[in-house]
Amino acid sequence: MSSVQIQCTRCKGVFRDRAGRLQDGYSRQCPSCEVVLFFAEDSQHPFVKRAMRDARNVRKQMREAEAAKRAAPEPQATQSRRFAGRTRSAGRED
Repeated sequence: MSSVQIQCTRCKGVFRDRAGRLQDGYSRQCPSCEVVLFFAEDSQHPFVKRAMRDARNVRKQMREAEAAKRAAPEPQATQSRRFAGRTRSAGRED
C-alpha cells in the first residue's frame, strides 16, 4: 500500500516506487528503457501528474492510519499462560 504505480513517459512501461520517495525534485530511472524521469508538482506530463497525485494520497492515508493507531487505546498487557492465575503470597507455609 505504500507504493504507487508509475508509467514511463517514453516506453509506457509500468513500475512501482515507494510513495515516500515520490516528492517534488525526485528523479528515477525507468527499469525498462533507462530514461530518467523527473517528478515535479508542476509537471505538464499526465503520467507524472498521476503518480505525484497518487503518492500524495497514499502518504495522507498512511498519516491518518498512524494517527488513528496512536489515538486508539492500547490493550492491557496479558500475563503468559505460565503465570496466569498465580498471585504473590504473603508468606510460605510449609
